[in-house]
Amino acid sequence: MPELPEVETVMRGLDARLTGHVITRASLHRPDLRWPIPPELPKTLTGARVQGFRRRGKFLLMRLDRGVSVLIHLGMSGRMIFDAPPAKHEHLTLEMDDATRLGFVDPRRFGALDLIATSAEDTHKLLSAMGPEPLGNEFSGPVLAAALRGKITTIKAALLDQGIVAGIGNIYASEALFRAKISPRRLAGSLSRPAAERLATAVKETLRDAIAAGGSSLRDYVQPNGELGYFQHAWKVYGRAGEPCERCPGAAECTGIKQIVQAGRSTFYCPKTQK
Repeated sequence: MPELPEVETVMRGLDARLTGHVITRASLHRPDLRWPIPPELPKTLTGARVQGFRRRGKFLLMRLDRGVSVLIHLGMSGRMIFDAPPAKHEHLTLEMDDATRLGFVDPRRFGALDLIATSAEDTHKLLSAMGPEPLGNEFSGPVLAAALRGKITTIKAALLDQGIVAGIGNIYASEALFRAKISPRRLAGSLSRPAAERLATAVKETLRDAIAAGGSSLRDYVQPNGELGYFQHAWKVYGRAGEPCERCPGAAECTGIKQIVQAGRSTFYCPKTQK
């Protein structure tokens, strides 16, 4: 599933091509994805001018000049693709006043499309309970420490809890914990204030580096221009079970990167350097 860096990359690509332009035709090719799609969506979009975009967690919001925002979730396999021929599993097509064509393709149909008043975006049922944005000023070591206080879940599970911090998924939780030298098996409530500060910094650095690389291309994810992200080449632990940890002093002393399963999700870490 695309995580925050991938969704941010998609949002920036859409913003660069669509903002300021008018949707001359919107075509909806099925009535539902994960949930029913508002049947009035094509009529609402057709003739509207795109005013801009916002990302909230792993969700995209396309703001129109009609005071309405389109909520978009890419789900497990969703892609937004510019100027490509109509594709199998293309569920929404936008044609713009400059001849740009955008298709929302989602083979597994775990994505979502909805309409909401722009002034009420944060009240949407999928957004209202979200925690702070990890790249914003509202997320910090003290904020994270307060959110983790008393938590008996693992720190890895806490990072995946969208009510604690928005947008972090499995890949970047593992990578941030490695940078912070914190074991994913630690109880969240056991983190000291300095450890929470270290982790908050690692989360921000990991996400910023991933965005700069265009995200991680894993399975279906591509950028709107069709290019792949390349942050997967910079993964330190994720998907690297059995390989030496780059921080260990030498191969002879390195126990190697381990893979464990937590709440049904694969976790990767170095037992020697993450405590």
